Amino acid sequence: MRTTVGIIGAGPAGLLLARLLRNAGIDSVVLESRDRGYVEQRQRAGILEQGTADVLRAAGAGERLDREGLRHDGIELRYDRKRHRVDFPALTGGRSVTVYAQTEVCKDLIALQLKEGGPLLFEAEALAVEGADTDHPHVRFRHDGREGVLDCAYVVGCDGFWGVSRTAIPAELTRGFERVYPFGWLGVLADVPPSHDELVYARHDRGFALLSMRSPVVSRLYLQVPEGTDAEAWSDEEIWAELERRFETDDDWTLERGPITQKSVTPMRSYVHEPMRHGRLFLAGDAAHIVPPTGAKGLNLAVGDVVTFARALVHERETGSAELLDAYSQTCLRRVWQAERFSYDMTTLLHRVPGASPFEERLQLARLERIASSRAAETDLAEGYTGFPFG
Repeated sequence: MRTTVGIIGAGPAGLLLARLLRNAGIDSVVLESRDRGYVEQRQRAGILEQGTADVLRAAGAGERLDREGLRHDGIELRYDRKRHRVDFPALTGGRSVTVYAQTEVCKDLIALQLKEGGPLLFEAEALAVEGADTDHPHVRFRHDGREGVLDCAYVVGCDGFWGVSRTAIPAELTRGFERVYPFGWLGVLADVPPSHDELVYARHDRGFALLSMRSPVVSRLYLQVPEGTDAEAWSDEEIWAELERRFETDDDWTLERGPITQKSVTPMRSYVHEPMRHGRLFLAGDAAHIVPPTGAKGLNLAVGDVVTFARALVHERETGSAELLDAYSQTCLRRVWQAERFSYDMTTLLHRVPGASPFEERLQLARLERIASSRAAETDLAEGYTGFPFG
C-alpha cells in the first residue's frame, strides 16, 4: 500500500486528520488496531473547546454535534459550601464549550471516512514505524492475519501513549516530562438527568468531586479516590452518599440519584514528550502528551496537533516551503505546555493531596476566593477552559 500520509490510530485525532486531509485533496490511510465497535464505545472526554467545535463544523462533522451537543456558557465552583459561577462568554469575548462525548465524535468521523474518505482499516495493528529519518518512511502492520507495509511520504502517530509511534524516535533524541498524582477519579455513568445545567467542580475536605453529563438524561459523575482504587469496591449507595457530601451547599440544592450503569477508575498523570517530530514522523495526541482530566484538555490538545499538521502540509503543497512542517513540534508544544499548566493548576486547586498541611489546604481556599473575587483571575480560568488558540 502507498499513500501520502499514513495515520496510526482511529481515535478523534487520527479520524479528524484524515478528514482535514481529504478536504484538502491529500490522500491518507488510517490503521486502527481495535475493531469499530470498540472505538465507537470507548468512553473518554466529553468537553469540546470552542475551537474544537468550530474545526469539526468546518470539516463537515458538525451536524449531529449542533443537534445533540449541549452548549455550556460556564462552570460552577464549589468550596466551603459556597457556589460561584464562572461566566465564559462574558470573560472571553463570547467563547463557550460544548458537551459532546468523544464516542460521538468518533462515530461521526468514522461514518464520514467510510462514506467519503480514504481507507480506514480496523483491526490493523501497527507493528513498527521504520525509516522516519528518510524521505520514504513506512509502517509495518498486521491485518487479516497477514503482515503488510504502508509506504508514506509522512507518518502521523495518533496511537496513544502505548503505541509504536513514540518509541520509533531514538531515545537519545528525546526528553520526557512527567508528574504522577497520588489519586485517581472514580467515574460513574448514571441514568438520571443532571442535577445542574452546567458542570460543577467541587473542592471538599474529603476530596474533589465533579458533576458532568453525557446528555440531558445521563449524568457523568466523578469522585477523587486513592491511587489504585478498585471501582467495584464502592457500592452504588456509597458513591451517591459521598457525592452528596462533597457537593453540599448552604442553599437547598440537591443531587438527584438514579441507576448507575458503569463504574471505572481513571489514574491521574501529566506527561510531555519532546520533540513531537522526528524526520517525517509526527506525534499527535496522547502519543506525545497526557493531561489529568481536570481541565478537559486531552481531546482538544489532540485536535490542535492535527490541525497544525494539516495546515503545515497544505502550506508546503501550496508554497513549496517546509517551514511550517519544520516548526510543527515547537508550534504544538507552546500550546501543549499552556494546557499542561492549566490542567495542573485546576488539579492542585481542587484536589486534596494526601499529607497536605493545613497551610496548603488554606492556600487552596485562598486561590478559590481569589477567582471568585477577581475578574482578572476569573478571566484566566475562563480563557484556559474554553481553549488556547491553535497554532
